[in-house]
Amino acid sequence: MFAVIDTELLNKITEQGIAFLFDYGPKLLGAAIILVIGLVAALQVGKVLQRWLGKKDLEPPVRILIVRVVRLMVMGLTMMLVLEKVGVAIAPIIAGLGVAGVGVGLALQGVLGNLMAGLLIIFTKPFRVGEFIELLGVHGQVHAIDLFSVILVHADQSRVVIPNRKIIGEILHNYGSMRQLNLSVGVAYSTDINQAVAIVRAVLAANPRVLKNPEAIVGVCALADSSVNLAIKPWVKVGDYGAAAAEINQRVLEEFRKQGIEIPFPQREIRVLNTSEPAAIRAA
Repeated sequence: MFAVIDTELLNKITEQGIAFLFDYGPKLLGAAIILVIGLVAALQVGKVLQRWLGKKDLEPPVRILIVRVVRLMVMGLTMMLVLEKVGVAIAPIIAGLGVAGVGVGLALQGVLGNLMAGLLIIFTKPFRVGEFIELLGVHGQVHAIDLFSVILVHADQSRVVIPNRKIIGEILHNYGSMRQLNLSVGVAYSTDINQAVAIVRAVLAANPRVLKNPEAIVGVCALADSSVNLAIKPWVKVGDYGAAAAEINQRVLEEFRKQGIEIPFPQREIRVLNTSEPAAIRAA
């Protein structure tokens, strides 16, 4: 009896399986082929796009984002074709994704705001990596431009992370990839100014951190109480700012000492005009 039931059940399952294969087999096979083609297409399109974008003047985060978005679009189109091939209605799915997207967008306003601001910064290029900028009360050399934030680094290697949405709409001071040092040194009024200026220029010419173009500015900037002040304003790369200032100050001091040029310190001259005391005071 059990053998008869098992045989009947097996025959029924076999018939249903054969019917399923005839009904859905071609659809499943077609869906599998579409899925494989879609995966291969997404990978190949990504590689081609990556090579093409590598020739463009784009920041690395933008290239990565564009490649990923295009790959996701290809995969999304592939999945819709697969679902349609197996007979699944995709219109309700698209509508559901739209509603879900609105909810996610409201929940991630800050994140999306940083993302859109990051794309705007990367495409408009108000500053680049390596340049020195100042905004929002902070300053530093641009270390990285990411999709969600900009990282500035100081001379002491501390970092400032600024959300991209805070940058858009703010006044930005971009110093560029080089900065001008604002140094000065005082010499005595008896000094040969032309000699002092020549010594300073020789020091600047010998320093490898000092840029040849633009030309450095060296000259008298003030006639102070105790000294004639010389302005020393060479141009250096942003990363050499602190080191160049220290090296130039040291070399100028050493060369002035060698040449006997005095760097005076503030002095007060007191003259006693009348040393005799009044008679009334002596009597007291």
